Amino acid sequence: MHMNDIALSLDTVWMLLAAMLVFWMQPGFALCEAGFTRGKNTANILFKNFVDFMFGSLLFWFVGFGFMFGSEGAGFIGAPNWGDLSFYSGDLPVEGFLMFETVFCATSATIVSGAMAERTKFSMYVIYSAVITLLIYPVEGHWTWGGGWLCNDASGSFMTTTFGTVFHDFAGSAIVHSVGGVLALIGAMALGARRGKYTSEGVSRAIPGHSLTLAALGVFILWLGWFGFNPGSQLAASGEVNRTAISHVLLTTNLAAASGGVGTMFLTWRKYGKPSFSLMLNGVLAGLVGITAGCDLVSPAGAAAIGLVCGIVLVYSIEFIDHRLHIDDPVGASSVHGVCGILGTLLTGLLSTSSGAFYGHGWGFFGAQCFGILVIDLWAAACGLVLFYGIKHMHGLRVDARIEDEGLDVYEHGETCYN
Repeated sequence: MHMNDIALSLDTVWMLLAAMLVFWMQPGFALCEAGFTRGKNTANILFKNFVDFMFGSLLFWFVGFGFMFGSEGAGFIGAPNWGDLSFYSGDLPVEGFLMFETVFCATSATIVSGAMAERTKFSMYVIYSAVITLLIYPVEGHWTWGGGWLCNDASGSFMTTTFGTVFHDFAGSAIVHSVGGVLALIGAMALGARRGKYTSEGVSRAIPGHSLTLAALGVFILWLGWFGFNPGSQLAASGEVNRTAISHVLLTTNLAAASGGVGTMFLTWRKYGKPSFSLMLNGVLAGLVGITAGCDLVSPAGAAAIGLVCGIVLVYSIEFIDHRLHIDDPVGASSVHGVCGILGTLLTGLLSTSSGAFYGHGWGFFGAQCFGILVIDLWAAACGLVLFYGIKHMHGLRVDARIEDEGLDVYEHGETCYN
């Protein structure tokens, strides 16, 4: 066996192991969402997380993969592959690469579930989860990871001509998380608040989740899964360059998560008189989301700074969306993934050691990051408005009041998690 074959085999194993870790984030999201919501809806929430991955796997394999990676990055969207993978050529096995990309696609759809929890019709959830997997995610993925115009570094391309560089999102702060967060915000807005969430004067009432234990376990699982999400995006482990890169990314990912949690803990301690455990859990996730774009480019200190900023901003974002905008997001998904995904993408433009403005490299890269996140999230917002308000007016997004009051588990599924 040649050394090149050994290297490719090692890289393939690394990619597949990372894909398994990212898949393991699905139960993390499920437990986190279930813990932050009421027990009468737990079966419904767990079911939706299975739906995301089941439908995501089938649809992304059948057409989404072609939409994202077809046409060699040219055009608005790639060509549907109809289950045929022969169009794609790369060093790593295409089946393994498809699996790696599938778990990322399913993550973007899963984010929306939490913001719309406890009052969404299951049938309508299946529809919009499928649309996210089939169209919304693959299109903006085509513009970026698919080799499209936002990441086209060829001489004379739009990005190099305009900014002197291209948009950078190593593992998905923008492409996965901000898209999911923007869709979550618009979905929750279209759906309306849970019954009893706001008084007649517009004052927000807390609706505690039924198990912080489940939520905490979910966050620990997500933290572990992120060690596949970010380092795995190197797509290689052989050789000095790759082993150094994945080690660096693992460190920056962990530091951002830790500083995000610490920042939220101390801010809530000062702000509310007691450190909030539930907000700290989201602070860890905020740090993880924020570092995902630039985990390969920032220093360990820069990673800690990104996590800290995201953990602090998270608290104010959740308050603003809840108390000012009166949008009911039971798990804080729009803040964790939307706001912190955007923030992490922008901070990469400032703190990248090789291209960042704070390191004396000018403002071109920061401009590319601003433009890229704007275009991606405008696409997500436009699609979300059409999708959610279209479903709302044609079929209705929301369950009846009695079903919401008594729980979706019994009425939507005929069974409950707790008997």
